[in-house]
Amino acid sequence: MATTDMEGPGGGGIGTRAWRALTAVPRSWNRFWRRVALYMPKRLYARSLLIVITPMILLQSVVAFVFMERHWQTVTVRLSQAVTRDIAGIIDLLDTFPQPENYAQIIRIAQERMLLKIDLLPPEPLPPPGPKPFFSILDQALSTEIRRQINKPFWLDTVGNSNVVEVRVQLDDKVLRIFVRRSQAYASNTHIFLLWMVGTSLVLLTIAIPFLRNQIRPILQLTEAAESFGKGRPMPANFRPRGAEEVRRAGFAFIQMRERIERQIDQRTAMLTGVSHDLRTILTRFKLQLALSGNKIDREALSQDIDDMQSMLEAYLAFARGEAAEDPGRFDLTSYLDKLGEEAKLRKRKLKVTLVGEPEVHVRPNAFARLLQNVVGNAFRYAKEVEVKAVHDRGMLVVMVDDNGPGIPEEKREEVFKPFYRLDEARNLDSTGTGLGLAVARDIARSHGGDIKLSDSPLGGLRAMIRVPA
Repeated sequence: MATTDMEGPGGGGIGTRAWRALTAVPRSWNRFWRRVALYMPKRLYARSLLIVITPMILLQSVVAFVFMERHWQTVTVRLSQAVTRDIAGIIDLLDTFPQPENYAQIIRIAQERMLLKIDLLPPEPLPPPGPKPFFSILDQALSTEIRRQINKPFWLDTVGNSNVVEVRVQLDDKVLRIFVRRSQAYASNTHIFLLWMVGTSLVLLTIAIPFLRNQIRPILQLTEAAESFGKGRPMPANFRPRGAEEVRRAGFAFIQMRERIERQIDQRTAMLTGVSHDLRTILTRFKLQLALSGNKIDREALSQDIDDMQSMLEAYLAFARGEAAEDPGRFDLTSYLDKLGEEAKLRKRKLKVTLVGEPEVHVRPNAFARLLQNVVGNAFRYAKEVEVKAVHDRGMLVVMVDDNGPGIPEEKREEVFKPFYRLDEARNLDSTGTGLGLAVARDIARSHGGDIKLSDSPLGGLRAMIRVPA
């Protein structure tokens, strides 16, 4: 029984090769577009202009090619045919009336009836062939017609004088020299068509560019408002949804989302403020009862528990409340690094600070100071040697805090950013710790539109790298 080799993906032979070829087409297409994307403009305005300009250029290129290749060449060939027929007619007249006394009448007929200026030269050799013009439609068409209709030795110059074409034809006993206006043998009005094409393109671009700019401006304003909100800064005062309907809807959706988030934060802050007030009232009663009690040992233990409870409560409330209500302002890195130097002396730690770039950054000052204090404070607590390097460049602030402490295992470096997570093995937290220091620090960094990453330090301990827009 005969079998076929056209099988599916699991078969072999021709079927397998065909299947592989078919599956390779989408992959090749995707690779092609990925490579094209590398060279494409990245901004929306440039891409929109490209979308407008590319079809226009392609359309005009096709129209110009068709016009020049078909219409222009056809007209030039027909004009060359007509001029060549006139030249052939003059040669026939010279052959029919070879007497010299008839030459004046033939020259007159050629000039008045055919608009050709002719001369009869002695039988000298024709000039050597000259260089071919770069755009040689006329040269090709006229040469072809002279060979076909006259079939005599000739010399042609379409380059020398831009308005005149010179033709010389070798006759039996003389050389016929003809001067033809270029417009008689060549479609010379093409530049008008090209000027119309370029002119209309410029008019369309003049209209399209401002229109595209007006359509893209609301998108850029929406982006700026979203970035400001993500960095914890006030929304631009001039922001309001406008532009196309889809952009307006996106703008209104952003405003509603922002209002919901702010309302949720306000509600959470109000709730925590109430809880804080109630718990502080109870703590005050505890302290009052302890003050009135008579057992000194029990009172000291309970007082310590109350202080720890109050400290933890303040830490929890600070973490939950955050610093979102603070307005952005100027933060002086030089002044803060000087304070770190004083703190290092008090803690008897070795501190090295480096500042590169402008010392003033645009952040929420209190929140950012707390962020640095949490990170640098951890380094002071668990290491003897600390290095702080701040680099402020191109709107970005990078602060690297290195220490020579015990470090944190790589697999647990993300865990330590979780609230209330205590890593006793790597960093032996004291009894007053709540496991919120790094969580609060990352929360503040992300509220500024940045982040914190942990890695190995050149000093042998831990490196904390803080990146925030500033």
